Amino acid sequence: MYRKRRDNRGRVLRNGEIQTADGRYRYKYVDIFKKTRYVYSWRLDKNDRTPAGKRHGLSLREKEKNIAADFIDGIVPDGGNLTVLSLVEKYVALKTGVSPSTEAGYRTVINLLKREEFGRRRIDKVKSSDAKLWLVQLQKNGRGFSSVRTIRGVLRPAFRMAVDDDLLRKNPFNFELSTVIRNDSTAREALTREQEDSFLKFIEEDRHFSRYYNGIYILFNTGLRISEFVGLTKADIDFKNMRININHQLQRYSGTGYRITAPKTNSGVRQVPMTPEVAECFRRIMKARIKPKAEPVIDGYAGFLFLDKDGCPMVAMHWEKYFRHICEKYNGKGGGRILKVTPHICRHTYCSKMAASHMNPKTLQYIMGHSDISVTLNTYTHFGFEEASQEIHRLASGE
Repeated sequence: MYRKRRDNRGRVLRNGEIQTADGRYRYKYVDIFKKTRYVYSWRLDKNDRTPAGKRHGLSLREKEKNIAADFIDGIVPDGGNLTVLSLVEKYVALKTGVSPSTEAGYRTVINLLKREEFGRRRIDKVKSSDAKLWLVQLQKNGRGFSSVRTIRGVLRPAFRMAVDDDLLRKNPFNFELSTVIRNDSTAREALTREQEDSFLKFIEEDRHFSRYYNGIYILFNTGLRISEFVGLTKADIDFKNMRININHQLQRYSGTGYRITAPKTNSGVRQVPMTPEVAECFRRIMKARIKPKAEPVIDGYAGFLFLDKDGCPMVAMHWEKYFRHICEKYNGKGGGRILKVTPHICRHTYCSKMAASHMNPKTLQYIMGHSDISVTLNTYTHFGFEEASQEIHRLASGE
């Protein structure tokens, strides 16, 4: 006569369940690949107490319930035995046709995971709290908010792919980053008109840095991205129609060298109007340009306006270095005038100036090459009481 199996408390055990000699419970089952597998727990039911000195975890029957749900939904056991690193490598292998800068970002994340213990963890063992703790530790180890955001920006879609492939039930990186780590990014502040005038005057009158005056004036008065600016060729400057034709940008990458790429967004292809002062700066730049022994040609583009001492096109890194040295000297002589100016702050300053002069937001969006009007409108949020007061008086006077 068949006798039902019971545990040491007299409870009936189901098919596949046994209690081992040490008191632990075991469940035996066959996965979707017809492989025999086992799970263990010190508790049969969720209401059981964990024996003293033993690690608390899910009860056996809670684990059985999860196994049954995974079987019904076709979830692959053990996350397909993929580690976090192998998952990201698989995800990146599917991302073809991306920009060189995106490729470089992928390589950075992969190299990080190769060094980190987190990269060797099996993906089904990564819980949301584990993902959060890892990102917190990255920031504690010196990585800035934007760097951590970039890393999470690769991990989250990689784990989303694992969910879509039935390797996981939930994405452990599906949370708002700002709720986990602090945003220590320094806000880019636009210069006031007085600060801009003072900074440009200093450059113009400095015996060493005056050579960069024309280029920096252009950056302050066109809103060009630095990668667009360094990619300018003589053919892009239309003096007849007083406009700058923007349809490409110049980048340099370690390992691959110079590359001509499309602007940052589709809206980046545009024609930026020139003031007479900007046009005069371009004329002076062209006049002072030393003809190299061999004109550099990059992806079919030639006649770059800005060349280094070796006759190669300057890139963003050159101008960022010039700005840094200029700021060091300016602040050293300024008697309290502490400014941090970068090429992007020039762009931000231009956008703020145009917004303050009541330029139509859609027009400003076009000139800046913003794909989303909200990016342009965010510039208007920098205004304070003085700008608000001026606007009220303008409207009241009917101007």
